[in-house]
Amino acid sequence: MPLFHLILVAIIQGVTEFLPVSSSGHLILIPRFTGLEDQGQAIDVAVHVGTLLAVILYFWSDVKLALTGLPRALMGRVDTEGAKLAFLLMISSIPVVAFGVLLKMTGLDEELRSIAVIGWTMLIFGIVLYWADQAGATERRAEDWSMRDAMVMGVWQAIALIPGTSRAGITITGARFMGYGRADAARLAMLMSIPVIIESGTLLAGEAIYTRNVGLILDSAIAAAFAFVSALLALTLMMRLLRSVSFTPYVIYRVGLGVVLLVVAYT
Repeated sequence: MPLFHLILVAIIQGVTEFLPVSSSGHLILIPRFTGLEDQGQAIDVAVHVGTLLAVILYFWSDVKLALTGLPRALMGRVDTEGAKLAFLLMISSIPVVAFGVLLKMTGLDEELRSIAVIGWTMLIFGIVLYWADQAGATERRAEDWSMRDAMVMGVWQAIALIPGTSRAGITITGARFMGYGRADAARLAMLMSIPVIIESGTLLAGEAIYTRNVGLILDSAIAAAFAFVSALLALTLMMRLLRSVSFTPYVIYRVGLGVVLLVVAYT
Protein backbone atom coordinates (compact mmCIF):
# COMPACT_ATOMS: atom_id res chain seq x y z
CA MET A 1 0.00 0.00 0.00
CA PRO A 2 1.36 3.51 -0.86
CA LEU A 3 2.96 5.34 2.07
CA PHE A 4 0.65 8.35 1.63
CA HIS A 5 -2.40 6.11 1.95
CA LEU A 6 -1.05 4.50 5.11
CA ILE A 7 -0.26 7.86 6.72
CA LEU A 8 -3.69 9.27 5.77
CA VAL A 9 -5.49 6.31 7.32
CA ALA A 10 -3.29 6.41 10.42
CA ILE A 11 -3.77 10.12 11.07
CA ILE A 12 -7.54 9.99 10.57
CA GLN A 13 -7.75 6.99 12.89
CA GLY A 14 -5.50 8.58 15.48
CA VAL A 15 -7.36 11.88 15.55
CA THR A 16 -10.87 10.39 15.56
CA GLU A 17 -10.44 7.31 17.78
CA PHE A 18 -10.73 9.15 21.09
CA LEU A 19 -13.08 11.87 19.89
CA PRO A 20 -16.78 10.90 19.91
CA VAL A 21 -17.04 11.10 16.12
CA SER A 22 -16.45 7.45 15.03
CA SER A 23 -13.03 6.49 13.76
CA SER A 24 -14.35 3.37 12.00
CA GLY A 25 -16.93 5.44 10.14
CA HIS A 26 -14.24 7.82 8.90
CA LEU A 27 -12.01 4.92 7.82
CA ILE A 28 -14.84 3.45 5.75
CA LEU A 29 -15.47 6.82 4.12
CA ILE A 30 -11.85 7.28 2.97
CA PRO A 31 -12.09 5.04 -0.15
CA ARG A 32 -15.64 6.23 -0.86
CA PHE A 33 -14.65 9.89 -1.20
CA THR A 34 -10.98 9.79 -2.25
CA GLY A 35 -11.01 7.07 -4.87
CA LEU A 36 -8.27 5.25 -2.99
CA GLU A 37 -8.41 1.50 -2.60
CA ASP A 38 -10.13 0.29 0.56
CA GLN A 39 -7.34 -0.19 3.11
CA GLY A 40 -9.04 -3.34 4.39
CA GLN A 41 -9.88 -4.49 7.89
CA ALA A 42 -6.29 -5.58 8.60
CA ILE A 43 -5.00 -2.00 8.33
CA ASP A 44 -8.08 -0.77 10.21
CA VAL A 45 -7.16 -3.02 13.12
CA ALA A 46 -3.46 -2.06 12.89
CA VAL A 47 -4.20 1.63 13.35
CA HIS A 48 -6.45 0.71 16.26
CA VAL A 49 -3.44 -1.02 17.83
CA GLY A 50 -1.48 2.21 17.41
CA THR A 51 -4.19 4.10 19.27
CA LEU A 52 -4.16 1.37 21.92
CA LEU A 53 -0.52 2.15 22.69
CA ALA A 54 -1.45 5.82 22.97
CA VAL A 55 -4.23 5.22 25.50
CA ILE A 56 -2.00 2.88 27.51
CA LEU A 57 0.70 5.53 27.71
CA TYR A 58 -1.70 8.35 28.58
CA PHE A 59 -3.52 6.37 31.27
CA TRP A 60 -0.46 4.41 32.40
CA SER A 61 -1.23 4.79 36.11
CA ASP A 62 -4.66 3.16 35.61
CA VAL A 63 -3.26 0.51 33.28
CA LYS A 64 -0.47 -0.33 35.73
CA LEU A 65 -3.02 -0.64 38.53
CA ALA A 66 -5.17 -3.02 36.46
CA LEU A 67 -2.16 -5.11 35.43
CA THR A 68 -1.07 -5.58 39.03
CA GLY A 69 -4.57 -6.71 39.94
CA LEU A 70 -5.12 -8.91 36.88
CA PRO A 71 -3.81 -12.18 38.42
CA ARG A 72 -6.16 -11.82 41.40
CA ALA A 73 -9.06 -10.90 39.11
CA LEU A 74 -8.48 -14.01 36.97
CA MET A 75 -8.68 -16.12 40.13
CA GLY A 76 -11.97 -14.45 41.04
CA ARG A 77 -10.47 -12.49 43.94
CA VAL A 78 -11.70 -8.92 43.46
CA ASP A 79 -10.42 -7.68 46.80
CA THR A 80 -8.03 -4.91 45.74
CA GLU A 81 -8.47 -1.72 43.74
CA GLY A 82 -6.38 -3.11 40.87
CA ALA A 83 -8.21 -6.44 40.81
CA LYS A 84 -11.55 -4.63 40.74
CA LEU A 85 -10.51 -2.45 37.80
CA ALA A 86 -9.13 -5.41 35.84
CA PHE A 87 -12.27 -7.45 36.53
CA LEU A 88 -14.63 -4.66 35.48
CA LEU A 89 -12.69 -4.05 32.26
CA MET A 90 -13.02 -7.74 31.39
CA ILE A 91 -16.73 -7.68 32.18
CA SER A 92 -17.28 -4.60 30.02
CA SER A 93 -15.71 -6.30 26.97
CA ILE A 94 -18.05 -9.32 26.94
CA PRO A 95 -21.04 -7.70 25.13
CA VAL A 96 -18.92 -6.32 22.27
CA VAL A 97 -17.28 -9.72 21.69
CA ALA A 98 -20.66 -11.48 21.64
CA PHE A 99 -22.22 -8.90 19.32
CA GLY A 100 -19.14 -8.97 17.09
CA VAL A 101 -19.38 -12.73 16.65
CA LEU A 102 -23.08 -12.38 15.80
CA LEU A 103 -22.42 -9.74 13.15
CA LYS A 104 -19.62 -11.81 11.64
CA MET A 105 -21.66 -15.01 11.51
CA THR A 106 -24.63 -13.29 9.87
CA GLY A 107 -22.53 -11.26 7.44
CA LEU A 108 -24.04 -8.02 8.70
CA ASP A 109 -20.60 -6.60 9.50
CA GLU A 110 -20.03 -5.98 5.77
CA GLU A 111 -23.62 -4.97 5.02
CA LEU A 112 -23.43 -2.16 7.57
CA ARG A 113 -20.37 -0.53 5.95
CA SER A 114 -22.46 1.90 3.87
CA ILE A 115 -22.69 5.69 3.62
CA ALA A 116 -26.38 5.62 4.56
CA VAL A 117 -25.77 3.62 7.73
CA ILE A 118 -22.88 5.87 8.76
CA GLY A 119 -24.97 8.96 8.05
CA TRP A 120 -27.87 7.80 10.22
CA THR A 121 -25.65 6.64 13.10
CA MET A 122 -23.64 9.86 13.00
CA LEU A 123 -26.83 11.89 13.21
CA ILE A 124 -28.83 9.81 15.69
CA PHE A 125 -26.08 9.01 18.17
CA GLY A 126 -24.78 12.56 17.95
CA ILE A 127 -28.17 13.80 19.17
CA VAL A 128 -28.24 11.10 21.87
CA LEU A 129 -24.78 12.21 23.05
CA TYR A 130 -26.01 15.80 23.32
CA TRP A 131 -29.05 14.65 25.30
CA ALA A 132 -26.94 12.60 27.70
CA ASP A 133 -24.35 15.35 28.10
CA GLN A 134 -26.95 18.00 28.88
CA ALA A 135 -29.27 15.87 31.04
CA GLY A 136 -26.72 13.73 32.87
CA ALA A 137 -25.54 14.63 36.34
CA THR A 138 -21.85 15.03 37.08
CA GLU A 139 -21.50 13.82 40.66
CA ARG A 140 -20.10 10.34 39.95
CA ARG A 141 -16.39 9.66 39.49
CA ALA A 142 -14.47 6.87 37.75
CA GLU A 143 -13.62 5.41 41.17
CA ASP A 144 -17.37 4.73 41.65
CA TRP A 145 -17.44 2.30 38.71
CA SER A 146 -19.40 -0.84 39.63
CA MET A 147 -20.13 -4.22 38.05
CA ARG A 148 -23.57 -3.03 36.99
CA ASP A 149 -22.09 0.08 35.39
CA ALA A 150 -19.44 -1.99 33.58
CA MET A 151 -22.07 -4.33 32.15
CA VAL A 152 -24.36 -1.49 31.05
CA MET A 153 -21.51 0.45 29.47
CA GLY A 154 -20.36 -2.77 27.82
CA VAL A 155 -23.74 -3.04 26.09
CA TRP A 156 -23.47 0.57 24.96
CA GLN A 157 -19.98 -0.18 23.63
CA ALA A 158 -21.25 -3.16 21.64
CA ILE A 159 -23.55 -0.85 19.68
CA ALA A 160 -20.41 0.87 18.36
CA LEU A 161 -19.79 -2.11 16.08
CA ILE A 162 -22.33 -0.41 13.82
CA PRO A 163 -20.14 1.95 11.73
CA GLY A 164 -20.56 5.63 12.47
CA THR A 165 -21.71 5.09 16.06
CA SER A 166 -18.32 5.83 17.71
CA ARG A 167 -17.06 3.51 20.43
CA ALA A 168 -15.81 6.42 22.52
CA GLY A 169 -18.94 8.44 21.88
CA ILE A 170 -21.43 5.73 22.78
CA THR A 171 -19.64 4.64 25.95
CA ILE A 172 -19.31 8.27 27.03
CA THR A 173 -23.03 8.65 26.33
CA GLY A 174 -23.83 5.69 28.57
CA ALA A 175 -21.57 7.01 31.32
CA ARG A 176 -23.10 10.49 31.16
CA PHE A 177 -26.59 9.00 31.43
CA MET A 178 -25.41 7.24 34.60
CA GLY A 179 -24.18 10.51 36.10
CA TYR A 180 -20.42 10.36 35.52
CA GLY A 181 -18.65 13.69 34.96
CA ARG A 182 -17.34 14.44 31.48
CA ALA A 183 -13.67 13.75 32.19
CA ASP A 184 -14.48 10.60 34.20
CA ALA A 185 -16.84 9.34 31.48
CA ALA A 186 -14.10 9.83 28.89
CA ARG A 187 -11.53 8.15 31.14
CA LEU A 188 -13.70 5.05 31.55
CA ALA A 189 -14.47 4.96 27.83
CA MET A 190 -10.77 5.07 26.98
CA LEU A 191 -9.87 2.35 29.48
CA MET A 192 -12.69 0.15 28.13
CA SER A 193 -11.12 0.34 24.68
CA ILE A 194 -7.99 -1.49 25.85
CA PRO A 195 -9.28 -5.09 26.14
CA VAL A 196 -11.41 -4.71 23.01
CA ILE A 197 -8.52 -3.49 20.85
CA ILE A 198 -6.22 -6.16 22.31
CA GLU A 199 -8.68 -8.85 21.23
CA SER A 200 -8.89 -7.41 17.69
CA GLY A 201 -5.13 -6.98 17.47
CA THR A 202 -4.55 -10.58 18.55
CA LEU A 203 -6.77 -11.83 15.73
CA LEU A 204 -4.87 -9.67 13.22
CA ALA A 205 -1.49 -10.90 14.43
CA GLY A 206 -2.63 -14.50 14.18
CA GLU A 207 -3.88 -13.97 10.63
CA ALA A 208 -0.69 -12.20 9.52
CA ILE A 209 1.57 -14.87 11.01
CA TYR A 210 -0.55 -17.66 9.54
CA THR A 211 -0.49 -16.18 6.03
CA ARG A 212 3.15 -15.03 6.36
CA ASN A 213 2.20 -11.83 4.59
CA VAL A 214 5.35 -9.78 5.14
CA GLY A 215 4.00 -6.80 3.19
CA LEU A 216 0.88 -6.67 5.34
CA ILE A 217 2.94 -6.85 8.53
CA LEU A 218 5.20 -3.97 7.38
CA ASP A 219 2.25 -1.81 6.29
CA SER A 220 0.50 -2.52 9.58
CA ALA A 221 3.56 -1.49 11.59
CA ILE A 222 3.91 1.81 9.70
CA ALA A 223 0.21 2.59 10.07
CA ALA A 224 0.25 1.73 13.77
CA ALA A 225 3.23 4.04 14.42
CA PHE A 226 1.62 7.08 12.78
CA ALA A 227 -1.71 6.32 14.47
CA PHE A 228 0.05 6.21 17.85
CA VAL A 229 1.51 9.71 17.49
CA SER A 230 -1.65 11.36 16.19
CA ALA A 231 -3.83 9.56 18.77
CA LEU A 232 -1.66 10.63 21.68
CA LEU A 233 -1.88 14.27 20.57
CA ALA A 234 -5.66 14.11 20.04
CA LEU A 235 -6.26 12.36 23.37
CA THR A 236 -4.17 14.87 25.28
CA LEU A 237 -6.02 17.78 23.68
CA MET A 238 -9.49 16.33 24.30
CA MET A 239 -8.87 15.52 27.96
CA ARG A 240 -7.62 19.06 28.54
CA LEU A 241 -10.59 20.62 26.75
CA LEU A 242 -13.08 18.59 28.78
CA ARG A 243 -12.12 20.62 31.85
CA SER A 244 -13.93 23.61 30.37
CA VAL A 245 -15.78 22.50 27.22
CA SER A 246 -18.80 20.20 26.82
CA PHE A 247 -19.28 17.59 24.06
CA THR A 248 -21.43 20.02 22.03
CA PRO A 249 -18.71 20.84 19.41
CA TYR A 250 -18.41 17.12 18.61
CA VAL A 251 -22.21 16.84 18.42
CA ILE A 252 -22.35 19.70 15.91
CA TYR A 253 -19.70 17.98 13.78
CA ARG A 254 -21.52 14.64 13.94
CA VAL A 255 -24.89 16.10 13.01
CA GLY A 256 -23.41 18.15 10.17
CA LEU A 257 -21.47 15.20 8.72
CA GLY A 258 -24.47 12.91 9.18
CA VAL A 259 -26.73 15.23 7.19
CA VAL A 260 -24.16 15.54 4.41
CA LEU A 261 -23.73 11.77 4.20
CA LEU A 262 -27.49 11.18 4.07
CA VAL A 263 -27.82 13.69 1.25
CA VAL A 264 -25.05 11.89 -0.64
CA ALA A 265 -26.56 8.47 0.08
CA TYR A 266 -30.07 9.29 -1.08
CA THR A 267 -29.36 11.51 -4.07
